[in-house]
Amino acid sequence: MAQKTIAFFPEAAFGPALNSVGIAQAVEALGHKAVFLSDPGFVEVYEGYGFKAYPVNLSEPMPADQMAKFWEDFINGHIPNFRKSPYDQIDNYVKDCWTAIVDSAKWAEKDLPGVLAEVKPDLICVDNVILFPAIKQFGKPWVRIISCSENEIEDDAIPPHLSGCAENDHEGHARYRARFNEVIKPIHDDFNGFLAACGEDAYPIGQFFEASPFMNLLLYPEAVKFNRSHPLPANRFQYLEGCVRAEKPYEVPTFAANNDKPLLYVSFGSLGSGDVDLLKRIIETVGKLPYRALVNVGGYKDQYDDVPANVIIDSWFPQPSVIPQVDAVIHHGGNNSFTECLYFGKPAIIMPYVWDGHDNATRVQETGHGFKMPRYDWTDADLAEKLAACVNDPAMKAKLAATSASMQSQNGPAKAAAILDTLVKGETFHG
Repeated sequence: MAQKTIAFFPEAAFGPALNSVGIAQAVEALGHKAVFLSDPGFVEVYEGYGFKAYPVNLSEPMPADQMAKFWEDFINGHIPNFRKSPYDQIDNYVKDCWTAIVDSAKWAEKDLPGVLAEVKPDLICVDNVILFPAIKQFGKPWVRIISCSENEIEDDAIPPHLSGCAENDHEGHARYRARFNEVIKPIHDDFNGFLAACGEDAYPIGQFFEASPFMNLLLYPEAVKFNRSHPLPANRFQYLEGCVRAEKPYEVPTFAANNDKPLLYVSFGSLGSGDVDLLKRIIETVGKLPYRALVNVGGYKDQYDDVPANVIIDSWFPQPSVIPQVDAVIHHGGNNSFTECLYFGKPAIIMPYVWDGHDNATRVQETGHGFKMPRYDWTDADLAEKLAACVNDPAMKAKLAATSASMQSQNGPAKAAAILDTLVKGETFHG
């Protein structure tokens, strides 16, 4: 078989980046060459896994460390908005995000034609929420990867993306969509002007991307997927049952207290760790409960004093190697954390703050795989009660075991690689 080059272009965030790493590892196992088109701040991430990465500016060029700080500052500047409902975040965090995302598409268009001409990929995989016209126009098949909640692909019967609405709250769906479209219209009009300048047709209000005519890979697991009014055709849409990457082994350290008690893992992701006050509160509460806990505090480790004897903090954990060893997880609802907990059969308490964390928090509870908790408005007793249920509830354990068995039998990265292999050979995938 002739080796083909498959290029991955994930969003500049660890969730999409590491999902694509998992698929790229499986692609190379089939004999193809995987490369990355990368925000300059993420080039070292892909190189760390042994992949060649080509920088594509998604904003005004700046040093990599400054770029990382930009998004950290962006998130930390919105911490007051994390107390708001998804609906009340539309005209602040969501609006600011979409402004930045549209700007990123404009910047990318300056570099992408030249980078694609250099790389000469046979297939391009894009994990983002916005169209990059140069990729669509390159003349090779392109695949859309949806690493966020599956409601990124809209359907009238399911909650709108980012809304956090319950599946059957149709009045809430309509209210959120109307407000989103109202707030986003000037940004959307600007994006449509950019599309026109690139020779592309305008998108309907609220839409910034389209489904690929070749293939769309959804990381969402079947066990939590929505009941759509228009089911997605299998020849163009495939669920990957998560896409858990291989990570270095992790040995759970010995704790100074509660070393024989159930183990928790707490993480709000690489950016959410800036919410130091919340993490300190969780640590203080867990310190009084019959558990052990590993807590990811990101780059803020020096701000933590007097950590309880049953808690160990660190700046980073190899999460796919940690979660299999714990009894419950407290996280923010990012799609990696969400799918990894389901993949390994671990109950989760999700305290969302932005983006699809709201959707995943609602979904984990309404499908019986864990609990949604408000990020700030909770008591020690609330957390203790939900942790006890996570560790002891037999119905939840059975549900998680079944979901885990189903997901692990699928092997998402290998399934994705097999689909990409079919497409890159010029063959049709029939579902």
